[in-house]
Amino acid sequence: MNEVSQNNTIKSVARKLPTTVTPAIRRLSVGLLIGQGVLIVSGGVVRLTGSGLGCPTWPNCTPGSLTNTPAMGIHGVIEFTNRTLTFALAAVALALVVVLWNLRKERKDLFWLTFSLLASIPVQAVIGGITVLSGLNPYVVSLHFLVSAALVVFTMLLVNRAYGRAGRTAPPAALRPRKTIRQLSVVAAVCTYLAVILGTLVTGTGPHSGDATSPRTNLDGYLVTRIHVLPVYVLVAVSVLLMVLLWRRGRGDILRNAAILLIVSVVYQGAIGYWQYFTGVPIFLVGLHMVGASLLLATGTNIVDLALRRGKDPVRSA
Repeated sequence: MNEVSQNNTIKSVARKLPTTVTPAIRRLSVGLLIGQGVLIVSGGVVRLTGSGLGCPTWPNCTPGSLTNTPAMGIHGVIEFTNRTLTFALAAVALALVVVLWNLRKERKDLFWLTFSLLASIPVQAVIGGITVLSGLNPYVVSLHFLVSAALVVFTMLLVNRAYGRAGRTAPPAALRPRKTIRQLSVVAAVCTYLAVILGTLVTGTGPHSGDATSPRTNLDGYLVTRIHVLPVYVLVAVSVLLMVLLWRRGRGDILRNAAILLIVSVVYQGAIGYWQYFTGVPIFLVGLHMVGASLLLATGTNIVDLALRRGKDPVRSA
């Protein structure tokens, strides 16, 4: 095929791509959000089952084999599945970038958020490789998780914009919440992110290293746990306050619903956190805690995004 034919083919394909935000674009954005959460849980399964070195090399799973081999057993299957999920998410992000091509100027927010997700997924894969090559150094493991956490945050922003819930395409008639609500939503989001970041230090002192030979941090586990729960306490108080202040908006209000989702996530995550702490950190509960971390990241980002990036200030009469 000559260059002219290639250009004509590309132009023909481009003409068939959407020029407006379609249900397919929205579904792909939601799929990416769910996938990022599943990736976090999948990484947790790798660590909790001791499969962190199930594929002992990188980028190959074993020397001379890109995939796991039967000799590697279940640990090889678990680790290779987690690696494969990363590339599956990259494929979905690439598909969304292509679908958004005709909207790259009109909807820069959607296009560049998706492009950043696509660009960061290979970075995440490289960090995963460093994690393996470093023998599951707990600080590198924490960085690996935090990149996934950041991807959940950015994907939540993408979903809100794909559905016209926030950003410049939010309903023009929507009014910004009052300053108190905006400030409290910022505090809630900051506390959410702090709790997740500090939670990685707790994980680094815990028993589930991903492999029996992997090092742990030399931090005081009790002290780190106490520090970790400080932003959680503030988050609980702020979430309750937001719920009280937004309740009067009535059923169906988007911010009230966001506050409900936030407080449900906080209660769930807090309950699982204390349950696992007082029962010796069993594997099943730690896995549920990873699910809660994904939910908390999404709901904390959702409410601050809606509070700050939706609606206009009401016009005050003279």
